[in-house]
Amino acid sequence: MTQEKWGQLRNKLMKAVGKNNFTTWIEPLEFQELQDGVAVFSVPTNFMGNYVSQNFADLILYELNTSGETVQRLAFRTAANSPARPAQTAEPAQATPAQPAPVAMDATNDALEALQAAPLDARFTFDSFVVGKPNELAHAAARRVSEGGPVTFNPLVLYGGVGLGKTHLMHAIAWELKTKRPELNVLYLSAEQFMYRFVQALRERRMMDFKHLFRSVDVLMVDDVQFIAGKDSTQEEFFHTFNALVDQNKQIIISADRAPGEIKDLEDRVKSRLQCGLVVDLHPTDYELRLGILQNKVQQYSSTYPDLRIADGVLEFLAHRISTNVRVLEGALTRLFAFASLVGREIDMELTQDCLADVLRASERKITVEEIQRKVSEYYNIRLSDIIGPKRLRSYARPRQVAMYLCKQLTSRSLPEIGRRFGGRDHTTVMHGVKRIEELKTTDGQIAEDVEMLRRALEA
Repeated sequence: MTQEKWGQLRNKLMKAVGKNNFTTWIEPLEFQELQDGVAVFSVPTNFMGNYVSQNFADLILYELNTSGETVQRLAFRTAANSPARPAQTAEPAQATPAQPAPVAMDATNDALEALQAAPLDARFTFDSFVVGKPNELAHAAARRVSEGGPVTFNPLVLYGGVGLGKTHLMHAIAWELKTKRPELNVLYLSAEQFMYRFVQALRERRMMDFKHLFRSVDVLMVDDVQFIAGKDSTQEEFFHTFNALVDQNKQIIISADRAPGEIKDLEDRVKSRLQCGLVVDLHPTDYELRLGILQNKVQQYSSTYPDLRIADGVLEFLAHRISTNVRVLEGALTRLFAFASLVGREIDMELTQDCLADVLRASERKITVEEIQRKVSEYYNIRLSDIIGPKRLRSYARPRQVAMYLCKQLTSRSLPEIGRRFGGRDHTTVMHGVKRIEELKTTDGQIAEDVEMLRRALEA
């Protein structure tokens, strides 16, 4: 094989794996020689050779063999004088049959069971999912789908940031369907696993088996669909699988880290298909939801640590300080209980701050007074100078008090410091503004909603 031919194959590989993966893993490969069915490549590091071997060897082998070469395996060397390291996952491509054997209908369930590459987590059920305002719509939609009745919206797309409960809800739906409707073929896997199964089917020339298998499910659940963005061949097969299942009135459930329309390098036709069902956003958690999650975890730990006591205010402190990621929040509580059991102490504020010093430092809010002032002025459609300035008109005074309240809640600034940032006001003025908003939150629904919307926007 010539260097020119390898250059042509690299263009096909870039389309298959996406620009980012290509730049990181494929582009650094330098073709050395093809001898006795072994294609040898030079790589900068052993780590890169191992990663390519584990993740892209099948695809590279497929492209080499379909281009007319006879390649049984890949090998990598990190220096001119080093022996080539064989790829561990590459199998002889010509050993596979040219024509796929049909999949018998009575073997479909067994094949789907073998395909279930992402095991379901027994902890992730609806019983253990804590519901609050930020996730109540997503929870209700997931509950409806888990009943396994007539398909009312297809697909159901759950999206949101890391640690907000997408995967928990996906697993909960799968568990519920398996319990209540065991006759249904439910397949849950990640988008990454979908891609690798697709590449494997291409290499082994078993695309008909692949298509039959995925089109025989009753419920298809694909986690982290943003992974296939930029991978043209995988997106095309996903699109056709999607259409075939929708035409059969089969349920599709998708999760992503952002809305379908915001996923870069996702084909327009795939975006359009994903947006034709119910698209639900899991909002960042609020204080009440985080506190509820912690209280639920404490109940679960009570059987494991029956003698441990937790002092008043600790859970409230954690719910306030660790606000961006539920996984970090739960991990902090797990560490806290384990540490307290080892040293035989009550979980009080002192132990909490000592044990979780690194987590608390990493979770310190980076929100600034200036950012809050700007966000509040935009929200109420007034000038920033009016927030800071001396005007006492109600249309300016109330937003100013909301901004002061948020500065007190979301930053570590003292009242005098906050006052100075608001046109040199006295700390008593700030204290009055904070107290006024706290009172209005309980009596004025609009103020309560404004404060919560602004908090979410600032913490997002």
